Amino acid sequence: MHFLDQPPRHLFFTGKGGVGKTSIACATAVQLAAAGKRVLLVSTDPASNVGQVFGEHIGNQITAIPAVPKLSALEIDPQAAAQAYRDRIVGPVRGVLPDAVVKGIEEQLSGACTTEIAAFDEFTALLVNATLTADYEHIVFDTAPTGHTIRLLQLPGAWSGFLEAGKGDASCLGPLAGLEKQRTQYQAAVAALADPQRTRLVLVARAQRATLHEVARTHHELAAIGLTQQYLVINGVLSLETTEHDPLAVAIQQREQSALAAMPQTLQALPCDQIALKPFNLVGLAALRQLLTTTIPSNDAEAINLPTQLDAPALSSLVDAIAVDGHGLVMLMGKGGVGKTTLAAAIAVDLALRGLPVHLTTSDPAAHLAETLEGSLPNLIVSRIDPHAETERYRKHILNTKGARLDAEGRALLEEDLRSPCTEEIAVFQAFSRIIREAGKQFVIMDTAPTGHTLLLLDATGAYHRDVTRQMGATSLHYTTPMMQLQDPKQTKVLIATLAETTPVLEAANLQTDLRRAGIEPWAWIINNSVAAAQPTSALLRQRAYNELPEIQQVATRHAQRYAVVPLLQQEPVGINRLRDLGGHRHRDGEVEGGATASRAENSIDTSPLYGNT
Repeated sequence: MHFLDQPPRHLFFTGKGGVGKTSIACATAVQLAAAGKRVLLVSTDPASNVGQVFGEHIGNQITAIPAVPKLSALEIDPQAAAQAYRDRIVGPVRGVLPDAVVKGIEEQLSGACTTEIAAFDEFTALLVNATLTADYEHIVFDTAPTGHTIRLLQLPGAWSGFLEAGKGDASCLGPLAGLEKQRTQYQAAVAALADPQRTRLVLVARAQRATLHEVARTHHELAAIGLTQQYLVINGVLSLETTEHDPLAVAIQQREQSALAAMPQTLQALPCDQIALKPFNLVGLAALRQLLTTTIPSNDAEAINLPTQLDAPALSSLVDAIAVDGHGLVMLMGKGGVGKTTLAAAIAVDLALRGLPVHLTTSDPAAHLAETLEGSLPNLIVSRIDPHAETERYRKHILNTKGARLDAEGRALLEEDLRSPCTEEIAVFQAFSRIIREAGKQFVIMDTAPTGHTLLLLDATGAYHRDVTRQMGATSLHYTTPMMQLQDPKQTKVLIATLAETTPVLEAANLQTDLRRAGIEPWAWIINNSVAAAQPTSALLRQRAYNELPEIQQVATRHAQRYAVVPLLQQEPVGINRLRDLGGHRHRDGEVEGGATASRAENSIDTSPLYGNT
């Protein structure tokens, strides 16, 4: 493995949820310890299962792993760290400032940025405090800080004064309040991360087009702030010899090879390793020792007990219930790589084929809805919002209004705040808000929706929602803001998309919690690309399918009010006929002819700003 050649002291593994970061980090730690090195394994992953992997209770203290001499582990709980961090900042002002102000501060500190910075606050000492880690030759980190977090920590130390003076509204600067005391330590930590003699960053991805483009963006973001010593690991690659003439396995193998051949050039230049897809769950020492090997264990396909047919609702059952209303807003939410765009297109096609008017819209720059549809339908309008254009418009508006009153330092901080992920979500939501109004007379299917945290920011700062409320008066019932519409289950149905794997399910559950805090109750979950629902015949895929069953059961019984399972298809769901198949309807009304791109496809929607100071 290239990433293990002459490894420096610090190894960071980063990537999207579900790509296998934790398993690879654990396997790396085991291999280094087996080579006689003293190793500390540190996880900052909110979905960390390091303790489960080793069969040990670890928690937030350094714990020796008895089964692996020279290996110790530490699980930093980011949520607990974030709560302690919030308490340190909010505690002194509680009871001093008005409750509304305190609530606003708490909301600023409720999002992903706070969790990242609080976790960084926890493990910074492990990078720079020689006394704490003197006993270890290698420290392996599961989940590195994002480029955005590191860039924020490099800012001049003027966050608290900037916020206290009321110059900055809620976004990503809030979590940075009160950090000046740790600035020297942070600067040393960032320097350690950027030093290739001390740190190696390993980008973990899967052999999927969307995932590879996502990790390419991460590569650029980290390289731009000096973290250039990067390696690439493609995890879970299906090898030809394991396909066993299974049509599904053969199709997946060919699809993966096509994605790897079309990998972005920036990734092709990185040292790269491929790890073969394994049939077993990566729990226990024996499994970890096999992960980084090229040997693929053989299994008897017939010995794996799978149900003849998965007893789970199809996507069509959800569309049946959606169609009853005749109109409304349907929002697809979920982490990157779970197939939101395809699912949104499938729902839109199914509704349009029923004769219902549908507007399908996305803000995903990689969505390419026209290519996904490969045809037109009489009742279907397609549009694409350009997130870069909308964000730039929003940035200019804020800088020309709020920024005009700031000095040079304040304006620099505001500009940094406006480069945060929250800014893009807010800007895109403004564009979506114009389209949302159409849901009173037709279906609006929205792909790539804002997260619950962003919606809370929009509501907590009061820029639009509360302004309208004040203007209309408490007794008036003749207005509806976008936020109110999203909170009304009669007008909006939120569908959470996920995969039947441990980390994606946990991330989807966290998203659901976030949405509920914003007063939005998800209507259904969709488990996409299920191997168990595809009835594979190869031993490897049958074992993978068997491993999915507990996750599907977890969604069905614990997380979702209603749900559907969409099978992994041999052919990518491109074109109207395949999209309809995805929903479980097998050409009930004959074939749909592919033709010109759906009307107004891929057009940027011209939207005017709705939120002045969010």
